Amino acid sequence: MSDTPDSRLATLGITLPVPAVPVANYVSWTRSGSLIVISGQLPLKDGKLLATGKLGGAVTEETGALAAKYCMIGLIAQLKSAVGDLGKVRKVQRLGGFISCTPDFTNHAAVMNGASDFSVAVFGDAGRHARSTVGVPSLPLDAPVEVEGLFEVD
Repeated sequence: MSDTPDSRLATLGITLPVPAVPVANYVSWTRSGSLIVISGQLPLKDGKLLATGKLGGAVTEETGALAAKYCMIGLIAQLKSAVGDLGKVRKVQRLGGFISCTPDFTNHAAVMNGASDFSVAVFGDAGRHARSTVGVPSLPLDAPVEVEGLFEVD
């Protein structure tokens, strides 16, 4: 098997889920030319939130990083539904991470590394990206992490 994003996912034991459907008046992704913007994804595993709560509270950094990884899996599932073939991804341009946390929590970057590291594991050097990571007081459904993305495709 050639070295492709799909083969890397298989090697990592990851089967992409059916992309989550928007729950309000927005779309999962938009495309303008070669750029695809994907709406924020929550950390879903088997259709349910991987964890709930806040970093610095009930959610550990390890669980937060795993949640960020599952957000990235959701982004990749949306991306595949948008382009059909992950081999068309030229570059992960940007990831934006929202970390639900207590006011004294300051290790946002370590949590967001779960998404960033997985991006590189799947897309190789094309998975290296710019990013922002911010702490927020709450997220939908009490999710600990939400990640959005900007991708360049053929």
